[in-house]
Amino acid sequence: MASDNSPLVPIGSDPPLGAALQQKHWRKPLDLSSALVRVAARVEKFLESAGYDLGPWPVAGLAVGIAAWFAGGNSWQWVAAIALGLGAALGASAAMGSEGRFTLLRRAVQVMGIAFAGGCALVWAKAALIGTPPIERPMVVRIDARVLSREELPADEKVRLIVATRDPESGRAIAVRVSLNSTADSAGITEGSLLRLRARLVPPAPPMLPGGCDFARSAWFSGLAATGSVLGPIEVLQPGKEGGLIQSAQRSLSHHVRSQLSGSPGTLAAAFASGDRGAIAPDDEDAMRDAGLTHLLSISGLHVSAVIAAAYVIVLRLLALIPWLALRLRLPIVAAGAGAAAGIGYTLLTGAQVPTIRSCIGAVLVMLALVLGREALSMRMVAVAALVVLVIWPEALVGPGFQMSFASVIAIVALHGSAPMRAFLAPREEPIWQRWLRQLTAILATGVVIELALMPIGLFHFHRAGVYGALANVIAIPLTTLASMPLIALALLFDSFGAGAPFWWLAGKSLELLLALAHWTAALPGAVTMMPAMGQGAFALFVGGGLWLALWRGRVRLYGLAPAMLGLLLLGRITPPDLLISGDGRHVGITGESASELLVLRETRSEYTRDNLLEQAGMDGEIRLLDDWPGARCTPGFCAIRIERGGRTWQLLLARGTAMVEERALAAACERADIVVAARYLPYSCQPRWIKADRRMLDTTGGLTIDLNRQRLDTVAQHEGEHGWWSPPAARQRRPWPAPTASGDADAASANVSAKTP
Repeated sequence: MASDNSPLVPIGSDPPLGAALQQKHWRKPLDLSSALVRVAARVEKFLESAGYDLGPWPVAGLAVGIAAWFAGGNSWQWVAAIALGLGAALGASAAMGSEGRFTLLRRAVQVMGIAFAGGCALVWAKAALIGTPPIERPMVVRIDARVLSREELPADEKVRLIVATRDPESGRAIAVRVSLNSTADSAGITEGSLLRLRARLVPPAPPMLPGGCDFARSAWFSGLAATGSVLGPIEVLQPGKEGGLIQSAQRSLSHHVRSQLSGSPGTLAAAFASGDRGAIAPDDEDAMRDAGLTHLLSISGLHVSAVIAAAYVIVLRLLALIPWLALRLRLPIVAAGAGAAAGIGYTLLTGAQVPTIRSCIGAVLVMLALVLGREALSMRMVAVAALVVLVIWPEALVGPGFQMSFASVIAIVALHGSAPMRAFLAPREEPIWQRWLRQLTAILATGVVIELALMPIGLFHFHRAGVYGALANVIAIPLTTLASMPLIALALLFDSFGAGAPFWWLAGKSLELLLALAHWTAALPGAVTMMPAMGQGAFALFVGGGLWLALWRGRVRLYGLAPAMLGLLLLGRITPPDLLISGDGRHVGITGESASELLVLRETRSEYTRDNLLEQAGMDGEIRLLDDWPGARCTPGFCAIRIERGGRTWQLLLARGTAMVEERALAAACERADIVVAARYLPYSCQPRWIKADRRMLDTTGGLTIDLNRQRLDTVAQHEGEHGWWSPPAARQRRPWPAPTASGDADAASANVSAKTP
């Protein structure tokens, strides 16, 4: 019976050896899993205590996924990014879904993972479906083309046409953008006209240098296969209509405004009324840019909000004067509908650009929130507007217009939604002068925050940023919204009675004041900050820190200052590259030899080339030919120069002519040089000590910059990867020349291109 009462496990102070071994091996996985559980518990506790709104985060995840696709170099990286997002979502469901714990953490990982994968897949699908490959090579051809759109550029004395035609080599339907002098323009060239013309066509230009403007990417998504200029007269085979209703109204309105108000004020008034910026003088546009007032020229949130607010107030006040309607209708709802309709009409009239559409969507949502009695100005409203734009135009994310537009709105919402600003602007009993001073302080603080938010974006895309923009906007924004735009609207209204002249005079004076402010601000010492190309890592730190500051609440949002400060430190360490070499090898810039001058190989009349070289060098000075530099030795065919970098002397040999050179003499010169640059193919016997950037190399790399201190190259090809719009000459395949297409094929090409072009 004693055996029946024996314990099931041994009793004693010393456990058996086998049990000890089992216990030792069992603790390791327990320790690992418990560590993960503790980390997950801390994150869950952080999410519970931190104030945040879940609504904007999926849109942020979608945007990060889109950005990952553009940053990725090939299809394997894109597939890996999508798999990473979906894997994180599935892993969170499997690891945390069964026990029902960590609800907030699980939901956050699932939502962000799916949104990230969806953003990457969305932009990849759109690029594959509507992306338009460029033509194979530059060519001069005679084509028959159907006009799809027409844009007038009075400031440049040009007219820009987008036409549908056939690729002379492949016969596929393509859209082409061509320019012609307005003096040679014919009145019969309108939307729908069938033209026969001779033009020089080139593929859309890739970045001239790493970090430069990527027009080829924009053309890929907008359906353009080539750009060019018209050579000689144009034959109108079939006249077109006067264009669509919206295009005709926009063109007529712009002409009417400029006829009533001449000079620079008239060009600004036309931009405010119709969105037509083609007549603005380059000096005025540069002054507005350097003064931080360019956003006033592009129809965006300021203009759309002013139009909607004016329509809302006017309709509400007018209907309130009719007692019968006031007693039977909810006037705020009717006024909100009228304001939304006015905003949509103004958006269509001014060209429906992405910033305008974003502003219109946001303003309409504000009207809807007012009708429903919800908070009008919120981050969710901005998120919905961003979601609509990103779903329809995911490529807009990498454009400066989208980034600057949403950055400014997010900064405004985050600032005015913060507890200190709410307390500062809370109603209180105080004299009217104190209330006005408080409002002025809030406007100044808003301008400063907007400038801080926009400065990294301006430096990343344009390599320049205005310093006094916040102060200039304190005067310019009220002047535009309270004086210029209302006066222009009243002038147009009274023009129907022939009595708009006084209002045009007042509007002109207000716009003259705006231009005077812009030119004065731009002329101040240190008004513009120039900087070389910012790396994508530093830019990502600024964007990540800014989003953290905006999307969280309370003290936890201050953690976003850490990546922003790190990005600022990286920004302070940026130095200009020593050599700038264009993709065709014709243009070379040398920095560091003169504090205020950029040494260049060739003189150029192209403002595009000059601006690219100066911007990438981070300079706002002048260019100087190597012929005039004492340290250079130049002949008609070559220039040689020695520069000191990184504690050593570098010998550069730069070709600038096309004359034949004796191969043995060239080989000897190359042997004494560290770097050789040429716009043509050099023989294999030319072997410099380090780099031979001739036509053979540049056809593969595109434009490049060289940092001699770090002995590092940065090429356009490294940034473009395997995206469809990057087509270096070395990768192009020649196609057989097909038989000439008939004139009537332009109609079929027009139909195909119109269906494909967004």
